[in-house]
Amino acid sequence: MSPLWTAEEAAAATQGQTAPGWQANGISIDTRTLVPGDLFVALAGEARDGHAFVAQAFEAGAAAALVHRAIPDAGGPLLVVEDTLEGLQALAAAARARTAAKVLAITGSAGKTTTKDMVATVLAAVPGAQVHKAELSLNNHWGVPLTLARMPPETTHAVLEIGMNNAGEIGPLSRLARPDVALITMIGEAHIGNLGSIEAIAEAKAEIFEGLETGGTAVLPGDSAQLAILQAAVPEGVQTVLFGPVEGAAFQLIAARVHGGATVADAALRGAPWSIRVAAPGVHLVQNALGALAAVEAAGEDPVRAAMALAAWQPGAGRGEAWRIALGEHGLDGEIALFDESYNANPASVRAALAVLGLQPVTDDIGRIARGRRIAFLGDMLELGEAEAALHAGLAEAPEMAAIDLVHCCGPAMRALWQALPRERRGHWAETSEDLAERARTTLDAGDVCMVKGSKGARMGPVVEAIKALGSAQPLEASVAGPNGAPAGRKGGS
Repeated sequence: MSPLWTAEEAAAATQGQTAPGWQANGISIDTRTLVPGDLFVALAGEARDGHAFVAQAFEAGAAAALVHRAIPDAGGPLLVVEDTLEGLQALAAAARARTAAKVLAITGSAGKTTTKDMVATVLAAVPGAQVHKAELSLNNHWGVPLTLARMPPETTHAVLEIGMNNAGEIGPLSRLARPDVALITMIGEAHIGNLGSIEAIAEAKAEIFEGLETGGTAVLPGDSAQLAILQAAVPEGVQTVLFGPVEGAAFQLIAARVHGGATVADAALRGAPWSIRVAAPGVHLVQNALGALAAVEAAGEDPVRAAMALAAWQPGAGRGEAWRIALGEHGLDGEIALFDESYNANPASVRAALAVLGLQPVTDDIGRIARGRRIAFLGDMLELGEAEAALHAGLAEAPEMAAIDLVHCCGPAMRALWQALPRERRGHWAETSEDLAERARTTLDAGDVCMVKGSKGARMGPVVEAIKALGSAQPLEASVAGPNGAPAGRKGGS
């Protein structure tokens, strides 16, 4: 396999100075995950300067290091540029220019990573495809260029995720990526504390169209209240495709059914009836799936084959994973079902997770006690600004809350929801997730179905682990039959 970058290629791309002869098979910005043969990029941040770790990078096997100042006795060849972030961006631009890959870029207030992974899963099933995708949630001002700079020249499809905290951040990344397809999953209140209004959020997300290639495709959520704002931002020479539960959408959601750990949807793909299955519970997930299928079609692939390949997708950690916790030896004391949504949260995604929880059947505690309960463990939603208290408290009146029996909360912001809940639905409130995790061990019984969600900063992982530690945790079975017993994903009509 040819190297990702040679010394000569990297120097030409960055206009930097380096010794000849080295070659790199990957790129790293963190010595803890560096693989021998990587080019180490010494990014300088507010809290940490990568230049302090150059020697460690060479000890770990780095092929070379991209730096913007001298490193005495570094231990290996240096590629010296004026600024390492700009150097990384230059590598990204060069990687984009040298490939014939179709580039798909995804943004949105929720569902970015899930939809990115769906698209990548589907494209990987295309014969001969070599798919390159963003790892985890590398979607910011250094994550996007890092993903592009890691893209091999022989890539056929690249799937990128682009995020933001403020206006003006997505546009430059889109212009760097030059996507052929740009998808917006949905518009919600995430980062409203920074942007001030839902309309401003829509405008910021629509920056993804700034780099869209002429002849490309913009894929939009047809049910968004901000659809007009998004459509107005689509440049001339670009096709628009709508998806979602709206009449006339090219990828229309008609109905969806949640069964345990899976969801089956009746849909219309350009008017043809189809059944689509995803291996996780949630109507919002089949909405994401339809957006993914629209993006794949826009990249020139068959959406029918894509719909069937979608069955291979699995949710990532903290993004809807479903677990069955067997209590007692061999589960003789019953079971608890857990839906792990702990990765991140905003008002829209919390409502979606509550909807999933509300659809779950609850059972008797092995025939001895009253039926189980639907229980939510919720942590703070962050970056909501002056609307923070109102948005937290407002969840108490959300229609999705009606089917929830009990809500436990943690964090100062989530106290507003706890206080707004009716007494019969109000569980515990704790200052931290660790405190709530301790209580979780004594607040669940056999037959209960629970869900854990909160922003990254709320650190809801300890609650998830405490619940899983109550017994033997196994993934919840996601298999489900389609209409009339046919495997979901088969064509439902002519």
